[in-house]
Amino acid sequence: MNARQRRGLVLLVVSVLLALAAFAGVIAVIDDVESKVGPEATAYELSEDVEPYEELTPDQLRKVTMPERYIPRSAVTELGQIEDQVAVGPLREGSLLQTDMITDRPELDAGQQEIAVMIDASTGVAGKIYPGALINMYAAFEVQGSSGTEENSFEMVRLMVNNAEVIEVGDLTEVEDDEDNTTEAVPITFALDNEDAQRVTFAEAFAEEVRLALVAPGDEEEVPDEERSYTIIGDSLGDPHADPGTLFPPE
Repeated sequence: MNARQRRGLVLLVVSVLLALAAFAGVIAVIDDVESKVGPEATAYELSEDVEPYEELTPDQLRKVTMPERYIPRSAVTELGQIEDQVAVGPLREGSLLQTDMITDRPELDAGQQEIAVMIDASTGVAGKIYPGALINMYAAFEVQGSSGTEENSFEMVRLMVNNAEVIEVGDLTEVEDDEDNTTEAVPITFALDNEDAQRVTFAEAFAEEVRLALVAPGDEEEVPDEERSYTIIGDSLGDPHADPGTLFPPE
């Protein structure tokens, strides 16, 4: 073997050694990354925005795979975890869904029943009524006076139900009134006892207008019976809750 061949053999050996060293380095880097990252696991992120207290469905989620060590313990990892669950607050597309973002859908208590009422979109609390919320329902009536004439009639606002729980809020729907005029209304389902269900039904059937007032969390006090009616006549005389029949007794 001449000198030229020896040099070639030496270069070949050196090249092989360098290649083996590079390969070993790559393996070491991969092992180091795997040791830091660990195995991968499946979680779910939102594929669209979800409104507060909207019920979650599988088609609103997409499966993602990421290192297990980067998935929070509260992350939703199985679709069964969203069954009968609603969003606690607004959820944004791309967010990793976690159990503290959802809660159980409100259920009926003993003695309650569900009753759905069509509420005019302009008289409800637009966009702020949600399942689980508490509301007060007010109804405005025209009341005939003692003489039964229109001249002796007056307007009264009555608190029909106090702290009624909202079970479900439907989609905005077009409805026709008695004069074939088209308006927009939202079906809202309440959880009520028998008496309150009758009051709500009466208000929907006979009131000139029904309005909802959202009760602030922590402010669920019962309104006293003597403060549940209002008349402008009584207000002008210093007692807004007085019955005009007692203020102006029949002759």
